[in-house]
Amino acid sequence: MSKLLATVFGIGYLKPAPGTWGSLAALPLFWVIHVYLGGPWAALLATIAVTLIGWWAINRATEGADNHDPSEIVIDEVAGQWVALLPVSFGAAAMRVGVLDLYPGWIAGFILFRLFDIWKPGPVGWADRRNDAFGVMFDDIIAGVLAAVVMMILAGISHGFFV
Repeated sequence: MSKLLATVFGIGYLKPAPGTWGSLAALPLFWVIHVYLGGPWAALLATIAVTLIGWWAINRATEGADNHDPSEIVIDEVAGQWVALLPVSFGAAAMRVGVLDLYPGWIAGFILFRLFDIWKPGPVGWADRRNDAFGVMFDDIIAGVLAAVVMMILAGISHGFFV
């Protein structure tokens, strides 16, 4: 069960770039949570839940292994991608528009999250180097936070808040 969850039901076995496939899989799941399960607060709770479940699943799936972050484990990408999309969810709710109406945020959130997850600047790299289940999850959470912050800055510039 832990391997099934850690690979997001096998998505992590898709090639090439399983992390990107995991991030792509996160998008429709996030939409379903936002639209059908209660908006931004449901998305936030789901993000926390998938983070905790992912931490457990990764810990169990890599128990006794030398590599604690094999490429097929992508639940961390789902959690990080959801963190990056939280501003879109809260923004849509605040503006009382459909979450897909903020499609530039979806695109920016996806690209920025993948950029920070691959590049691993500063604290993202620190978490990645821990070589344990916590580090596997936490580097993607930090990458998601960085993506969310940059996305909010870009949205502020785009909407004239910083003029």
